[in-house]
Amino acid sequence: MIQPRQHAGSNKTGVQRSPFDTGAMLDATNAPVRGTPGDETGLLHMRERYINESEGIGSVPMPGTVKGMVGMLEGARPQVLLDKLAERLAFERTGTRLYDALLTKLDVAGGAGSISHVLVAGIRDDEARHMLLAKEAIETMGGDPTAQTPSADLAGVESMGLVQVLSDPRTSLAQSLHAILTAELSDNAGWEILIALAWEHGQGGMVERFSEALQLERRHLDLVQTWYEEALGLDGSARPPGKTIPDMWDAPPGSTS
Repeated sequence: MIQPRQHAGSNKTGVQRSPFDTGAMLDATNAPVRGTPGDETGLLHMRERYINESEGIGSVPMPGTVKGMVGMLEGARPQVLLDKLAERLAFERTGTRLYDALLTKLDVAGGAGSISHVLVAGIRDDEARHMLLAKEAIETMGGDPTAQTPSADLAGVESMGLVQVLSDPRTSLAQSLHAILTAELSDNAGWEILIALAWEHGQGGMVERFSEALQLERRHLDLVQTWYEEALGLDGSARPPGKTIPDMWDAPPGSTS
């Protein structure tokens, strides 16, 4: 059974567990340097050379549709918006998988406080809908939603650690919620940037739909932060006055938290 709280154990990673060996290690560190003295200058120059020679992480593909090509010819230059739309698609797809993993963790570990399978499943479905929203927006602009753009690639790499946390059978519910909280903070910022870009490109319809998605994501963030605090054993008095759990979905009769 997953431990719901952190517990003291046989952790031996800190220096306090072995003061004599620590002293010997520090003495060795302060010993006279043997061999040829050096620093990190050579490594720094090598990294600078690699950066200067790099061509970046991929590219945004040329449109494969007449509509997309017309947008290019008219000087709309939708590459940045398409790149960030692909990023949101990739991130929302990963978010759906994160909540799938959280549902499994919740079913096994059990929950406390206000978290429930119904609420977590509701957020999971929202993430899936937001993924489809990004896909439809890319298609509206004549882009290819299956293309791996630079920002989509970056979002995938950034999310790998979060997926590993949720997939690890050793992580507790609180630790899993911490990873979800990290994802939701990034997700909120991502939608804000996307709305600004859509507005700049004159995509009024996207701005309206993306703003609705952002409002839902903010409610997700509120819920997850509340669950995380409860999983750590904090009570309601530890939160600012007036902070309540949003009334997002009605639980079916007989459901329990």
